[in-house]
Amino acid sequence: MLARFEELDFRPTPLGDLVLRRRTMTTLDNLELYEILLGPEFLMSSLFTEVEEQLSHRGLEAASTVFPGESQLDVVVGGLGLGYTARAALEHDSVRSLVVVDYLEPVIEWHQQGLVPLGKGLTADPRCSFEHGDFFKRAHANDGELSFDPSDNDKKFHAILLDIDHTPEFLLHDSHGSFYQPDGLRKMAEKIHPGGIFALWSDGYPIEAFEKNLAEVFPHCESHVVHFHNPIMGGESTGTVYVAKTHA
Repeated sequence: MLARFEELDFRPTPLGDLVLRRRTMTTLDNLELYEILLGPEFLMSSLFTEVEEQLSHRGLEAASTVFPGESQLDVVVGGLGLGYTARAALEHDSVRSLVVVDYLEPVIEWHQQGLVPLGKGLTADPRCSFEHGDFFKRAHANDGELSFDPSDNDKKFHAILLDIDHTPEFLLHDSHGSFYQPDGLRKMAEKIHPGGIFALWSDGYPIEAFEKNLAEVFPHCESHVVHFHNPIMGGESTGTVYVAKTHA
């Protein structure tokens, strides 16, 4: 008999108890899912990956129009999760390097140990590296301080793709809030090449207040609404991908 829930790992963290589990959906032809929970919150399910993948595709398509050609783009992904954002980014031949920053070291270990389905592919790709650290602190680091790539603290990137908080208002931790304000976005934008891209995953529909914050910092911003099938709810769910371009 198939186990409905199998806990693959449990770790206490500063943000709450972190759980990786494998789940069999008997109502979906025994579909096997992987889920990450942090305290009472679902961080990610392998059942819902469309918006995460669109984050990479839309962000890197926008960057490629500014920096055309293969193996040109140095990219940061904030938030590893189950790896779908990172994998979608690596599908683009334009990506030269990909640094994935995650605050939760166990999540990185799950990929390195092959506990999650995409882990082996990500760790085997020479363009991809994992960096254990606080994305938000590194986004606001001053020149010469520890940044996204510890081998070059002054390095700029062609695209920064962020997939951590549920929305710019529904945060995993209160300390993230200042990042989504104009001053926080402006500091992060200093780490992007002129004309480069910042893109953000968010649950639900676009938030007008955040769109206004983006518009204060970036000369060109778009909000892409992504609808996807939700068999758990028996209908359709919605996410948003914000794409903003820095000054050329």
